[in-house]
Amino acid sequence: MKAPVLSESVLPNQSKTMKDFQEDIEKVKSSGDWKAVHDFYLTTFDSFPELNAAFKKDATASFNTIEDSGINAKFVNAVYDALLNTPQDIQKTVLKGIINSLLREWKGPRTKDDLRAYFILLQNPQFSNTSTYVIHAHLLRQIAALVEADHHVLVHWLKKLSQKRFKQLVERLLQFISLRLFPAKPEEFPPITKCSWWIPSASKVLALLNTANSLVHPPLIPYTDFYNSTLDHIDLMEEYHTWQSFGNSHRFSFCQYPFVISIAAKKIIIQRDSEQQMISIARQSLVDKVSRRQRPDMNMLFLNMKVRRTHLVSDSLDELTRKRADLKKKLKVTFVGEAGLDMGGLTKEWFLLLIRQIFHPDYGMFTYHKDSHCHWFSSFKCDNYSEFRLVGILMGLAVYNSITLDIRFPPCCYKKLLSPPIIPSDQNIPVGICNVTTDDLCQIMPELAHGLSELLSYEGNVEEDFYSTFQVFQEEFGIIKSYNLKPGGDKIPVTNQNRKEYVQLYIDFLLNKSIYKQFAAFYYGFHSVCASNALMLLRPEEVEILVCGSPELDMHALQRSTQYEGYAKTDLTIRYFWDVVLGFPLDLQKKLLHFTTGSDRVPVGGMADLNFKISKNETSTNWLPVAHTCFNQLCLPPYKSKKDLKQKLIIGISNSEGFGLE
Repeated sequence: MKAPVLSESVLPNQSKTMKDFQEDIEKVKSSGDWKAVHDFYLTTFDSFPELNAAFKKDATASFNTIEDSGINAKFVNAVYDALLNTPQDIQKTVLKGIINSLLREWKGPRTKDDLRAYFILLQNPQFSNTSTYVIHAHLLRQIAALVEADHHVLVHWLKKLSQKRFKQLVERLLQFISLRLFPAKPEEFPPITKCSWWIPSASKVLALLNTANSLVHPPLIPYTDFYNSTLDHIDLMEEYHTWQSFGNSHRFSFCQYPFVISIAAKKIIIQRDSEQQMISIARQSLVDKVSRRQRPDMNMLFLNMKVRRTHLVSDSLDELTRKRADLKKKLKVTFVGEAGLDMGGLTKEWFLLLIRQIFHPDYGMFTYHKDSHCHWFSSFKCDNYSEFRLVGILMGLAVYNSITLDIRFPPCCYKKLLSPPIIPSDQNIPVGICNVTTDDLCQIMPELAHGLSELLSYEGNVEEDFYSTFQVFQEEFGIIKSYNLKPGGDKIPVTNQNRKEYVQLYIDFLLNKSIYKQFAAFYYGFHSVCASNALMLLRPEEVEILVCGSPELDMHALQRSTQYEGYAKTDLTIRYFWDVVLGFPLDLQKKLLHFTTGSDRVPVGGMADLNFKISKNETSTNWLPVAHTCFNQLCLPPYKSKKDLKQKLIIGISNSEGFGLE
């Protein structure tokens, strides 16, 4: 989108430079006379034209490119950094000037100079103070009300801010929303009925910052820095239902701005939405039974899986196909010929065993790439793609039933899984196809991605030196097969002029076209369980965390939430254990987690959600520790010394295959 050229206004004269201003500040230290500094702030913040006169690099230049705001950022930063250390009368003068500027009547569209003034005022650190929130709110309202073309310009200016200033701006806006929702002193603000527009305005401006952040590679701040944890304490389902009912129209909902909702809060929304769907389907089954005068059976309220260990994949596939209508019910697993109720352990074991078998290299469904430590879909053609659908269903059931899976898919997989986030009503619309780049390929096949990047930057004659065409080759069951990347590709040489197209088509072939049927089956499997509008709230990275857990380990949090059986937390063995574990490097901490839970990642709710237990193992202290991964349980003999415990623990966690993947 091309931004229109905005007209410029005639600016007043402003002769003071950044050097002059800094000299004035220095003089104050010796003289104590603030007059020159006061006059500068009084004049500069008196109006939008004065702001431009002070901070525009060249008062006569138009700066019609959206990439350059034309503002002297260093000067703005210096003026704002000094402002908070000035006497209160100067700070009040600035705020009065801003009020006057915002209250002026507007005639006609905003000029580029107006946008510059908004951009400068938005960075004012005074807005961290709740006493300025009424003024801040009016500024945010005016920025939020700008037309789309003006927002487009502001986004491109915002992405040029330094990381420090950008982060401060985001934090100020998040704090503004939090304190409006839960004010420490309610009397400080107008009644919520009089200022219902405060939060929507701040959210809209935050959306501009979020867009700016996504345009920079790498982003200025992590996407998690936009999370507002205060929202974890509001009625999220009411927000979700408002959004469901009114979409992005007149009624405000935080779900219109999902980037501010934390992954923990999104998980709650998805789980509650899932539970409501589960209850609805279970209730319908009950009503159907009663209406047919049949005796209700409690089993009808669950998705009951009966499988043989010896035929795990085929039985699971048959059961899930037969019970397709029950996928949204609570999962319960029974292994044929084995007694025992499923209190969660059997379900987890079923997931672990299935994942282990399906992802085994000999099974042929997925290829493990050692360079990137991840799995990718095998491009081999087959008659039936139902097993890929099974993997999709497994992932959906895991999200639905709050099970963390030890699956290693690259981020690109989750991007494809949300393309689109809701199954299209028209079956002819392709699914699981997304824009892919060398960055996506690098996450799976780093060597190939590096080679293609070198081709793009090669300074010699590509056609003569590489002698390639728009044709690629793949080995399938020992046979080399060729594929044209475009019609007649085998006769089109790759040249300096068309190499970008070649690289793009090659990556698209590898990550989209060559595995389309496999991924489409996987996509439909996942969405047959997780068919919820709540998926529209998620980023691809967040889907990965819901499925696989978070890689961020907090062993102190694990220590706080651990339960004990046969031990007390003050026992010497337990004290030795935590001394050792907290002193482990990250790779050994991950091995311990994998050994005891089947995954080295943490559920969305944190370590407490693991329900980790240490049990006393009344065996010889010559024995190694034992783990029951299905119950996240570590059985620990009562070792007599820290050295012995450390040695046995390291041997145990380093030499156990567990239920993990390669």
